[in-house]
Amino acid sequence: MVGAATGALAAGPRPVVGVLALQGSFAEHVEALAALGVGTRLVRRPADLEGLGAIILPGGESTAMGRLLSDFALLEPLRAAVAGGLPAWGTCAGAILLARSISNDSRRHLALMDLEVERNAYGAQLESFRAAAPIAGLEGGDFPLVFIRAPAFVGLGPGVEPLASSGGKVVACRQGTMVATAFHPELSGDRRFHRWFLEQVAGLSLPAAGSGDGQAA
Repeated sequence: MVGAATGALAAGPRPVVGVLALQGSFAEHVEALAALGVGTRLVRRPADLEGLGAIILPGGESTAMGRLLSDFALLEPLRAAVAGGLPAWGTCAGAILLARSISNDSRRHLALMDLEVERNAYGAQLESFRAAAPIAGLEGGDFPLVFIRAPAFVGLGPGVEPLASSGGKVVACRQGTMVATAFHPELSGDRRFHRWFLEQVAGLSLPAAGSGDGQAA
């Protein structure tokens, strides 16, 4: 339950991770973070960015998210925070928000990651599917990939490191403290990618791995 997770915000020494909560699957990310013992904050206004250790931009509808970022006067503060080094991870629509270019859409949002994406490249929601693939730096075997109206990563700049591929296409990548995934780890039940992002990209200290991680055997 989202309220219960956010109510435990910043209890003790736990890192506080923001989850953009204007639209989309933010509740599932909050639940995944709570399972790792991480304090969370729903980000809906500029003041919510203060003191965060990292931020997650969830899946959803990128056009609606972009409009709401402007409506809530959050677009420029969020861009400044991520450009200034706040670790950010965009899943699906969140990856579109981070991308510098969208091949089939003239709109741009944060435009910070040297990545070109194609919206809805895998078809409509009824064509959603699951796969599995190894992810660089992630132990425990193949990671479950959940694709829902996913974008394709059609162009990676020279500073962007591919992390995982599926069907011959890059589906996860990293540029410094920014990470983009075309799939939805928050819907997989496997918390390894959340832990990897927070520990290896954001440099946060998390409780030891346990049953809450939902790691593959």
